[in-house]
Amino acid sequence: MKGSVIALDQFRGREAAALMVDGQLEELLIAESEALPPETICRGKLGRPVKGMGGAFVDLPGGESGFLRQTKGLRPGANVLVQVGGSSEPGKALPLSTRLLFKSRYAIVTPDAPGLNISRSIEDEDIRADLAALAQAGMQGAAPGLGLILRSACETASDEVIAEDIARMRALTEAVLADMDGKPEVLVDAPAPHLAAWRDWPAPDTLDDSAGSFARHGVREAIDALLVPEVPLTGGGHMVIEPTRALIAVDVNTGADTSPAAGLKANIAAMRALPRQLRLRGLGGQVLIDVAPYAKKERHILEQAMKAAFRREGRDIVLAGWTPLGNFELTRKRDRKPLTQVLA
Repeated sequence: MKGSVIALDQFRGREAAALMVDGQLEELLIAESEALPPETICRGKLGRPVKGMGGAFVDLPGGESGFLRQTKGLRPGANVLVQVGGSSEPGKALPLSTRLLFKSRYAIVTPDAPGLNISRSIEDEDIRADLAALAQAGMQGAAPGLGLILRSACETASDEVIAEDIARMRALTEAVLADMDGKPEVLVDAPAPHLAAWRDWPAPDTLDDSAGSFARHGVREAIDALLVPEVPLTGGGHMVIEPTRALIAVDVNTGADTSPAAGLKANIAAMRALPRQLRLRGLGGQVLIDVAPYAKKERHILEQAMKAAFRREGRDIVLAGWTPLGNFELTRKRDRKPLTQVLA
């Protein structure tokens, strides 16, 4: 099926959203059972700095614990506003940040990051000028530390909608920043999948929010494919993605192709497919890739394909390089709980 579809449905009793592009699953959000999923903003209580770890533990609502690295100027026992920055392994503290983001579809308000900014993807100078005026008006009289980012979705939105969004996010931000007193408490919930899809995904050709949309658009079959380790690759090869406690192991195989170019073709196909697979499976941390055999003189070709594939994933990917045994290492931020754990 050509074009883009956003399907809003339930999957195994959980709220879920999927973005299909030309019949392929590109984005997937499924509600987690965690009490404090990523993006939750809390009031917590700072503990004592931990020697050698460069930070301190923070008491969070519901008896949860987080770890905060930015503790300069903060004293133990003080209340602190923090945002959950990602997922953590069972039994480990949640990663926290004091750099809060109050995000909606059109506006992001940024405490302690002043300035009025407009998405670089909006290139039309007239539109940028109009948005700059809206930003200036919407933040008039705000505290000096508050900043604003107008997102790419503003390009096609009306002035009234954008102005309303700015006002709403500014009011929420100012209310939260003033709410410092009291025991640990959730102040802003993380967005549920349907809301997050509206907020962050581009407008689709088709929106299907009625019951059964996952079945109609092939989402269920796509999710089932994510729950098995083996991933077919174009050209007949395959890769196997297996999470362990220490790292994510990726093994690339050529399949039945025994030609001299088989290894390079399989490796390039794997690099092009891997960013999407890691994102949809919710896998992060250290990733070790055991590439298929190929001529070492062709390594620069593989590296170019790898950099191009992962560049689209943003700044949360670090390509560390080759190991002495010829494997490739990279790291990816743990921005969500692994899909297998979400559905467990």
